[in-house]
Amino acid sequence: MHLSAGHLEFDRVRCAWQPYRRGEPAEPQVRKWLESELGIRADDLALERDRHGRPRLGPAHPGLDANWSHSGNGLLMALGTGVRIGCDLELARPRPRALELARRYFTLGEAEWLAGLSGTARETVFVRIWCAKEAMLKAHGRGLAFGLHRLEFAERDGALALVDCDPELGEPADWSLYAFEPAAGYLATFAWYPLRPGLQEGAGALLQ
Repeated sequence: MHLSAGHLEFDRVRCAWQPYRRGEPAEPQVRKWLESELGIRADDLALERDRHGRPRLGPAHPGLDANWSHSGNGLLMALGTGVRIGCDLELARPRPRALELARRYFTLGEAEWLAGLSGTARETVFVRIWCAKEAMLKAHGRGLAFGLHRLEFAERDGALALVDCDPELGEPADWSLYAFEPAAGYLATFAWYPLRPGLQEGAGALLQ
């Protein structure tokens, strides 16, 4: 599915989505966007990786954080100010094993929620939960290796809400979540929490 370029700002997050050629490294494209957003030259962009492989902006860019995700022919990029940001982009496709995967990797409550749905409704909710979990774990810094079962989402007033999480992730109330469709067939989700002075890695440390 085709994804046209666009951009959006909300809270303390700037984001953009662009066409992406599947199979190519995404970082060069992300670097060009960050250079434009920050108004700097390529040589002045300090984009590094931490010990877990998570991308981060270096000390030359205090209070800023970046993240990105690609799926299908689309690339999603985010730049946060005063927050730690994670994002995920998913292309719509059949997911016949949604319930099986939820029972294996999600929480019991999430699996029961999906078990009460069927067909397209189940697959849609599965992707919403998956996107939210991946975005949040990318913000935290450990990614999927941290464990999808260590945070739980439920529906509240028609929206996805974080209702429980491992103490290392902080408190549910510390997190913000935003999801939208940048193009037909794509779901973009962002998760972020406020940075605290003097602490660098892991939401648990940052939010204590």
